[in-house]
Amino acid sequence: MEDNGGLSSRGRFLMIETLFTQALGLVAPWQVEEVIFKPESGRIDFQVRFGAAIHACPGCGAAAQPLHDRLTRSWRHLDFFQFEAHMHAEVPRVACAGCGKVTQIAVPWAREGSRFTLLFEALTLMLAPTMSVLAAGRLLRVRSRRLWRVINHHVGQARAQETHAGVRAIGVDETASKRGQTYISVFYDLDEQRLLFATPGRDKGTLGKFASDLTEHGGEPTAITHVSMDMSGSFQAGAAEHFPAAEVCFDRFHVVALSSTALDEVRRAEVKSKPELKGTRWGLHKKPADWTVKQTETMHWLQRSNLKTARAWRIKQALRSVYATATTPDEAEPLLKRWLSWASRCRLEPFKRLGRTITKHLPGVLNGFNAGKHNGRVEAMNRSLQEARARARGYRRVENFIDMAYLIAGKLTHLPASPFAPLLPVPHETT
Repeated sequence: MEDNGGLSSRGRFLMIETLFTQALGLVAPWQVEEVIFKPESGRIDFQVRFGAAIHACPGCGAAAQPLHDRLTRSWRHLDFFQFEAHMHAEVPRVACAGCGKVTQIAVPWAREGSRFTLLFEALTLMLAPTMSVLAAGRLLRVRSRRLWRVINHHVGQARAQETHAGVRAIGVDETASKRGQTYISVFYDLDEQRLLFATPGRDKGTLGKFASDLTEHGGEPTAITHVSMDMSGSFQAGAAEHFPAAEVCFDRFHVVALSSTALDEVRRAEVKSKPELKGTRWGLHKKPADWTVKQTETMHWLQRSNLKTARAWRIKQALRSVYATATTPDEAEPLLKRWLSWASRCRLEPFKRLGRTITKHLPGVLNGFNAGKHNGRVEAMNRSLQEARARARGYRRVENFIDMAYLIAGKLTHLPASPFAPLLPVPHETT
């Protein structure tokens, strides 16, 4: 048998064509016809040929229709080694006797209208959640605006195919989309831990938009059993209107955050007459386990004092202890009522006001002790979104931020497959 060194030039060329045809994942009648390597330009070009004279009509499906003509198209592909790879093909159009139309054949490696291959777009979707799109564009040597078109298209297509039929418990929150007072509202599936919907604004109308989107994806607003949120009046009104059967659960994070705000009010008022309180703010908000040596000394001094701030800190810690101790509404109710009694008698107006607020919303606060019916996961998701916003140094369009949110937290199942998945199954080793 003749080795490769004894192959003719034509034989070696056919071997190269076959190699790249397989490497590109092409199947008959598509095959690589020519490979043009330009090391000085840093690129490699593949000329792909359609090797058949007839094809089924892409429009009506009529079999064995003649080709009408061919139109030249080009696509950017994944790099081969360190070189840019580009695919070129004369894509046939079919003249169908059945429907009387001339229709272009869809190529198997790219979606219609795109100038990237599907594998290149899949790589874009892998990189975007881990780095800014600008950085991904520099890595791929493509303008970021073109990559955003890829992201917007695939996120939209993937979301259109998602089903929300099984959604029963949702978390509602807001997160900043830009510096200043620009927010989006996010709606999270508490059971599946995925982002369901995001929309600009943080008013009552955002819940109506979510209810419509839920219906469009096979969900039923009347089937929602729990809505976890903060004590925003707009969110409460929207939940009552669009999710009337749901129990409102006021999220523990926001209840404790309100106590931290009350503590800040007490400290700011007292520091004017007690300058020794300067520099205590961060220690007051940290867990004792996270105190530095200096903060530990300061907080021990503060607890031995008779300052109002010390009393406010103890009240705040007592509320945190309720959430750390109780695991059900029944366990929480007596502990919370005891705390409310203390808050009402503490002679600290911010905490007396907080006590009145919690009393007014007590059923929803107690519902927040139901297992899993809180916004802990939502807060974690929001941190991920803000990290992405920081990497990008902001987004010019709120729509881009929302699409990135879906890409990061939506658990979309209809995105293009990873470009690193094997094209063919790997055979099992035999012993």
